Amino acid sequence: MGQSGSKMESHTKGNNDKFPSALTDKSGFQSVRQTVYWLSGFLWQTLEGRLILGVGFVLGLFFIRKPYVYIGRFLKHYKGCFPGMTKKSLSVTPAMDLLEYCELEWKGLTPHADQIKKAYGEIYRVHNIRYICRVRGDNYCALRATLFQVLSNGIPFPSWMKEQDITKLPEKLFYSQGCNWIQQYSFGPEKYTGPKAFYKLRKCVDMLKFQWGDIYGLKDKKAREKACNLLFMDEASEYKMYEAVKFLMLYLAIEMFEGMRHGQDVPNFCAVLFSRDTSLDPFSFMLNHLNTIGDSGGLEQIEMFLLGYTLELQIQTFRLYKYGTEEFEVSFTDVCGRDWHKITLLTEDDRHYNIPVTHQ
Repeated sequence: MGQSGSKMESHTKGNNDKFPSALTDKSGFQSVRQTVYWLSGFLWQTLEGRLILGVGFVLGLFFIRKPYVYIGRFLKHYKGCFPGMTKKSLSVTPAMDLLEYCELEWKGLTPHADQIKKAYGEIYRVHNIRYICRVRGDNYCALRATLFQVLSNGIPFPSWMKEQDITKLPEKLFYSQGCNWIQQYSFGPEKYTGPKAFYKLRKCVDMLKFQWGDIYGLKDKKAREKACNLLFMDEASEYKMYEAVKFLMLYLAIEMFEGMRHGQDVPNFCAVLFSRDTSLDPFSFMLNHLNTIGDSGGLEQIEMFLLGYTLELQIQTFRLYKYGTEEFEVSFTDVCGRDWHKITLLTEDDRHYNIPVTHQ
């Protein structure tokens, strides 16, 4: 009996030793479960307001259609105008409806605004211009609007550029024709002087020749437009091409000035180009006019004639602020009978140019 009682006591004591352990395990599980529940509740309380706001915003955009449409149009057509909105901004935006553009830009009730609105309505109805591509409004604007159309429309090199290696023209002017003053040529805002100007000019002309030939080789219009969009997002390449066009304009201005001195036939605009006090000769023309393009000024009206002559283009321009006068529609060419390609520009003030489009 004594041994039996001892065994039962021992057995009971052994079982009792296990109870605290089991209770501890159960308590730990409950603690973990409570922690999970608490975290879930905390996260739901934190995110509940934001989720409701997000769902409400999405539903609002879905049901309130008009603001959504305007936001979409703004992002589509204007994202290239603000450098912060994209890593590489478009210098020529995709085409948008002409009358929508007019409505967005000209909301005033002044006589000038009314005149511009009538001008847009005129070119929409009479000239079948349905769309507009906005061009970045810096001091390369006229060159950008012109060159973009030349490349995207697959216009070939001018005949005079096919007859010689244009990359050698900087050295030709310096060594053969003694125009050492070209060392004072400025590359837009970059005041670059000295012998290295020739090397830099050659790189610019080489860039223009390469890009023009490369894009012209694309026979599909969509492929050319895609290549142009990529090119005109690359500011370094883009500006080199504009400086190349400026230099080619200077080269032909020198050629025509020498022709005038020797009594040769030259285009009519040359008389006006070299009659200004600020451009009596090619050197002063470069210093006072070409060097400012891309920096503090753009192309003047008489220089638009030189641009068209250089690229062998008929540049038709609608000057909207001249609506109702004979100067509303002008063509910057005085060379008749030439089978030159035609491009069209729009300007509201003779400083900033956009590209009109008849169809997409």
